[in-house]
Amino acid sequence: MAIDLDSMSKDELLALRKNVDKALASFEKRQKETALAAAKRAAEEHGFSLDEILGKKTSGKTAVPKYRNPENPSQTWTGRGRQPAWYKSAIAAGKDASEMEI
Repeated sequence: MAIDLDSMSKDELLALRKNVDKALASFEKRQKETALAAAKRAAEEHGFSLDEILGKKTSGKTAVPKYRNPENPSQTWTGRGRQPAWYKSAIAAGKDASEMEI
């Protein structure tokens, strides 16, 4: 299928380029989906999930909040990571951590 680009107007050429870009993006997406399916099958053939092989966490569990801001109950903290400013301020003001436990 040959296209005579020399006989096309600028608008036709721009439209063609837009269509080619869409087709390329669609093609790449399909190729990735095919590759992903093949990788999943290969992992399962060896008794693993793809997530296990890639080292992804699969638990999906989120940490449960342990502390609540007494001034604003919508603010909570799990007790992990950096202490939020409201927690630091409350401790500095003399509050005991047990007073903010949920």
